[in-house]
Amino acid sequence: MEAGGLRDRFDGELIGPDDAGYDEARSIFNSMIDRRPALIAQCESDADVAAAIAHAREQGLEVAIRSGGHSVAGAGSVEDGLVIDMRRMNAVEIDPDARIARVGGGARWGDFDRAGQPHGLMTTGGRVSTTGVAGLTLGGGSTWFERKFGAACDHLESVTLVTADGGRVTASESENPELFWALHGGGGNFGVATELVFRLSELPTVTLALLLWPADAGPEVMRRYRELFEAGAPEELGGAGAYITGPPEEFVPEHLQGQLVAGAVAFYAGGEAEAREALAPFLELAPEAEMIAEMPYSEAQSAIDDPPGYRNYWSAEYLDRLPDEAIDAFCRRAHDMVVPSPSQHILFPLGAALARNAGEWPMPYRHAPWAVHPLGLWEDPGDDEQAKGWARGIVEDMRPYAIENVYLNFIPNEGEDRLIAGYGRENYERLAAVKAEYDPDNVFHLHHNIKPLQPA
Repeated sequence: MEAGGLRDRFDGELIGPDDAGYDEARSIFNSMIDRRPALIAQCESDADVAAAIAHAREQGLEVAIRSGGHSVAGAGSVEDGLVIDMRRMNAVEIDPDARIARVGGGARWGDFDRAGQPHGLMTTGGRVSTTGVAGLTLGGGSTWFERKFGAACDHLESVTLVTADGGRVTASESENPELFWALHGGGGNFGVATELVFRLSELPTVTLALLLWPADAGPEVMRRYRELFEAGAPEELGGAGAYITGPPEEFVPEHLQGQLVAGAVAFYAGGEAEAREALAPFLELAPEAEMIAEMPYSEAQSAIDDPPGYRNYWSAEYLDRLPDEAIDAFCRRAHDMVVPSPSQHILFPLGAALARNAGEWPMPYRHAPWAVHPLGLWEDPGDDEQAKGWARGIVEDMRPYAIENVYLNFIPNEGEDRLIAGYGRENYERLAAVKAEYDPDNVFHLHHNIKPLQPA
């Protein structure tokens, strides 16, 4: 599509299907989604964002918002529509005295983490450094350190949006507080986030551990995982019990490399000695592969990045209990994974700081003590049905132990009931009223859409 008059009011770069670099610009994390936008607007300012929105509305084009491009449902792209690509707006400014960070709407967590590291400061965010700050935070923001610091959105001071009418609005506790509430989990439904301001915490050094056993040890490992956290593991300890493909690393014995293995992943907000003490129940199980290392926070945050270019399918269930029957089902289903691949069959421990703010924002899953998250990544389209079936199967297996709510950033579009379950019915209706105020025509609707409340 010809960009027409947009070029005269746009300072960034406009890329169409006939332009060099189009295929690179349109590619997103999930290679299973192959969409061809009519126009990609790589914005450099709020004015560019407003101009791109106006152009899309004038031309009747659907709008996608791209930050990190990590959405498993492909929300950062659109077929024959316009992509507002925020990646050029990725500046991060750290004020170490005020302990505040100003983060551009196109920044990734790696940008943020590296900017804070020289000051020993951070905001807990994400599990993959290439994830967009805005998309993860506005969807709530599950993190490796959520047991210690809560969700990423808990640390927001303010958010600046360009809305569907091209206006610029700031939301905070004192300014547009209802919109600020909605931005703690309501996602990209209300506008394009061009700047997010965060409170910072001190955490210069953390400890990362990866402990691996043969797959048949999985039931014992996962039971030990449950016992550790249900007995009151320190809040500094987060991570996952998981089945993965044994990586080709020096610390992994050759007979485990490329094979399905059971593991314990630990992120500890502190030094190695304290981490080893917290992990003692796992070390007693004599893992066949062991890596425990103290490192800068920013380095730990990028240590387990999911590789790009793979086909992706994920889902999740949040659990209010984890009996032996649930663990056994979790372990059995691990053998349906595509192996070898970077897929991860994950059991997350929650609670602690995450649960303490359970009723404050539209994120009703926060009281759950456990989450199961099948995260599938594979290369061969011939494995699509196996990978999807595995993810759907574990979700079905966990239903008897699950709460009705779920973290929407972890799932693709799974239908209206599942969407509403992500917010809770009462919260959804309140969010719909906010949507009606800031996006009454539902311009921003491509992912986990909250429909504007209609007048009675």
